[in-house]
Amino acid sequence: MAAACGGLARLLAMAALCVLWAALVDARSPAARVHRRLKRLNKPAVKSIEVSPDLYGDKNTKMFTYWTSGAYQVIGCYNILCSGFIQINSEITMGASIFPISNLAGSQYDISILIWKDPKEGNWWMQFGKEYVLGYWPSFLFSYLADSASMIEWGGEVVNSEPDAAHTLTQMGSGQKFPEEGFGKACYFKNIQVVDITNQLKAPKGVGTFTEQSNCYDVQNGNNGDWGTYFYYGGPGKNSNCP
Repeated sequence: MAAACGGLARLLAMAALCVLWAALVDARSPAARVHRRLKRLNKPAVKSIEVSPDLYGDKNTKMFTYWTSGAYQVIGCYNILCSGFIQINSEITMGASIFPISNLAGSQYDISILIWKDPKEGNWWMQFGKEYVLGYWPSFLFSYLADSASMIEWGGEVVNSEPDAAHTLTQMGSGQKFPEEGFGKACYFKNIQVVDITNQLKAPKGVGTFTEQSNCYDVQNGNNGDWGTYFYYGGPGKNSNCP
């Protein structure tokens, strides 16, 4: 479930602020993720925040990276568990827990992530907030992103391992509320921006939304002067309308 922009444009960077929540993960399902994907010809490449007890041994919200050079079919890797993403920052560890997190109808905490392509070397860099450049993915990792991305997605996903098409209890976003509940209750991305061949951050054009099961997880997008391009998303997973 995501908001996306793309088409024929050559996209060289993406930026957004994402609110932090701790989603409940069903013990029978491996993970819930917040993702930012760079795509070329429908081939996904990188992601950023998740809750995954199977991978980390706890249910904390994590800063993470995952890259793939073959749409999950050829090769890929989490964080720095294998060669790929090159971390240059010693203050923030990929795979580390993120604190503080937001509370229902209480304090809301968000982080900003910027991913951009170095026009000289061709590497894709990742920045956390305004101060921390975390590292980069060397250009040789990606055959489809060697030049640019043709689509960018922001949103969430869950892994459902339930048999017989039953839905998982794993939450997405705040997990407790659907997007229409709004600020303080639902998860959001705001100030979504992209960089095209002009090499300037700008609001994306032609942003669309999609979800596979809106009774389980949903998405609503909008635009205003304070938040720019934004969307609320998420949901509780299995419920009376999502068996």
